[in-house]
Amino acid sequence: MQYQDRVNALVAPKGALEMLSQDEISRISEDSGQLHELFRRCSLAILNCGSDSDDAQAVMDEFNDFEIRIIQQERGVKLQLINAPSSAFVDGKMIRSVREMLFSVLRDIIFTHHEYNLARGLADASSDKITNVVFELLRNANVFRRSDDLDLIVCWGGHSIARHEYDYTKKVGHELGLRDLNICTGCGPGAMKGPMKGAAIAHAKQRIKDGVYLGLTEPGIIAAESPNPIVNQLVIMPDIEKRLEAFVRAGHGIIVFPGGAGTAEEILYLLGILLHPKNDNIPFPVVFTGPKESASYFEQIHEFIGEVLGKEAQAKYQIIIDDESTVAKVMKDGMDEVKAYRRLHHDAFYYNWKLHIPEEFQRPFEPNHERVAALNLNFDQPVHLLAADLRRAFSSIVAGNVKANGVSYIKEHGPFEIHGDKALLAKLDLLLQAFVSQQRMKLPGSEYIPCYKVVTGER
Repeated sequence: MQYQDRVNALVAPKGALEMLSQDEISRISEDSGQLHELFRRCSLAILNCGSDSDDAQAVMDEFNDFEIRIIQQERGVKLQLINAPSSAFVDGKMIRSVREMLFSVLRDIIFTHHEYNLARGLADASSDKITNVVFELLRNANVFRRSDDLDLIVCWGGHSIARHEYDYTKKVGHELGLRDLNICTGCGPGAMKGPMKGAAIAHAKQRIKDGVYLGLTEPGIIAAESPNPIVNQLVIMPDIEKRLEAFVRAGHGIIVFPGGAGTAEEILYLLGILLHPKNDNIPFPVVFTGPKESASYFEQIHEFIGEVLGKEAQAKYQIIIDDESTVAKVMKDGMDEVKAYRRLHHDAFYYNWKLHIPEEFQRPFEPNHERVAALNLNFDQPVHLLAADLRRAFSSIVAGNVKANGVSYIKEHGPFEIHGDKALLAKLDLLLQAFVSQQRMKLPGSEYIPCYKVVTGER
């Protein structure tokens, strides 16, 4: 989408930002440096909300003259926008949802950088410390509601899906909303937007005025998947691993819609955790679902999981095709089991402390050729560890597909090479080829050039 107009504006915060210190303001206000550029990129993604492009670099090139500055005043701060996309404004005023999300970016970038990257450092942090960090970031964003209700359903799925698949996600969201359930997604378009849109209509019918549409993202992905306008709580986690942990800690059940490499990454992350022996008895309702036209997609996913991770992994989820009301009922009924378990074990309703997440699923993975080639994609290891490295393989593909740093890395160094057991790689290659042929790697209309190569021969 090309925007002809640019807007200059001075914007005040709206309920998403606490007071900043002089030190925080000076660091984020610098005209140069990685922190300011990160803030600028994430802010542009918010202002570009509703774009039909998943090319982060194209957006940055289109608005290369965009700038954002923090203006300190006695009563707090304002943001000065220079050459901002006009689509973020109506009659000279910024759309309220855009303004709220814009200051969520400021809150999360500042807080994360100051409290964790500088003050504590997480490179050598223990597993428990990382879990506490995820909790503190969500609490800082006012995500938690202390109540007796378990009602937050996480919806995963692709940003690049067919129209009939998108329409189905809305139907499922509508059925969830009619049952007083709230929605959490990755906050972007496609299967991340549809459930929120459906739930919003259902909440209106049920006269629910405080519906939650929680979007969880991270800096590397937000520019390619700008938040959809329905999101009313936006949280930018420091990296993909903490984003994934936030999903499973804050959510009470998960629905998976059709998607591509990113959705496969999420599935493998979830199954790897649920397959860990320490999580054997923890109830966590999981449903894979889509319209009847997507039945073959889930057959492929189910077959891949069975052949690579085994029947135990397949037992961790249900597949329900073209039946949105049953999906919602399964989720609603599952809340009773989750509530009973947490009461019995004195676990919080709003944060899944009892779920054990091994460090292999928590440590940030920055893909390069050496790290991707070294992934242990062989059967001679515990199944949850195989799932962890399979997750990293798909994470690398996501980075090469849409993340600005990953895309530029691939352009300079060529595609990642994925090595491992020949039989396993053959199954992986078939699944990836299906994603490509079904246009699940990029938005329709975009030519897809693979950022990976599955190497089935000897190294």
